Amino acid sequence: MSEETPGPALSMGMPHDESSGGDSLVTVIVALAANGLLAVAKSVAAVLTGSASMVAEAAHSWADTGNEVFLLVAERRGDRPRDDEHPRGYGRATYIWSLVAAFGLFSAGAVVSVWHGVSALFGEPEEVSYTINYVVLAVAFVLEGVSFLQASRQVQGAAQLWGLRPLHFVTRTSNATLRAVFFEDFSALVGLVIAGAGIALHQLTGRAVFDAAGSIAVGVLLAFVAVFLMRRNMDYLMGQALDPGLRAQVLSSLLAIEEIDRVTYLHAEFVGPSRLFVVAAVDLTGDDTERDLAVRLRAVEARLERDELVEDAILTLSLPDEPALEP
Repeated sequence: MSEETPGPALSMGMPHDESSGGDSLVTVIVALAANGLLAVAKSVAAVLTGSASMVAEAAHSWADTGNEVFLLVAERRGDRPRDDEHPRGYGRATYIWSLVAAFGLFSAGAVVSVWHGVSALFGEPEEVSYTINYVVLAVAFVLEGVSFLQASRQVQGAAQLWGLRPLHFVTRTSNATLRAVFFEDFSALVGLVIAGAGIALHQLTGRAVFDAAGSIAVGVLLAFVAVFLMRRNMDYLMGQALDPGLRAQVLSSLLAIEEIDRVTYLHAEFVGPSRLFVVAAVDLTGDDTERDLAVRLRAVEARLERDELVEDAILTLSLPDEPALEP
């Protein structure tokens, strides 16, 4: 780990607050409280009414509640500062725990919902009390809406900083917990509409097949969201490179350093939420001796690492015949 040297910290030319840890923690806690209350309410309603769609919704909320616990762990584990054993920090722990949460959504939410829906589809129909279901679904929609608004506010604020559309930002952001809460809350709202439609069609037609189909549809929705979240976390665990636009900004920031004449190689990847590992081959200005070049190179590395976005930086010298990179 390089020692800090005097001089101003560099700026990567990107917003330092892709989505602050404090905001992400609040978002997860709001989602945890909402889903915990809803899991209990939906479970009671499912037992009292016998609705297959309500059973699916209860499984959904229990899965989301467990997931928020994993996301809280992700926030705590991934926020630890780097040390000698982990020179690039603990940011990837966020993706590991978020991956566990996404798998929980798939196994405890999607699989249970589909299984119960299929069982209800081929089983004996049960008497359903519709009023309780409608009341619980309405309350659930309000609570899930509150949680979704919290996540949406954070997404919109960060998207504005980056100059991106909110949906594009949340699918690409390195903040795994924000992405998980946003899509889980969104799928929860869609699931409530599906469950309500299934129950209403059951009431109108007297055919329990609609209630069972609602449970299966909720399960399929959860499976789609869970697989998407798992794939995004796997991308970052395997070393997610920057988008071309962000990479160009990092390159421009390096070229803006007065000691750097040109850059011939650049690799930058996320090693945690809003945390970068930067490797570059550079040609320093001047004609110093080998010893002085080494000192200056380490000084530039230290300045890079003082940027809030840079977890670790490694610089090496370019070969004379290597072509320079252009932003």
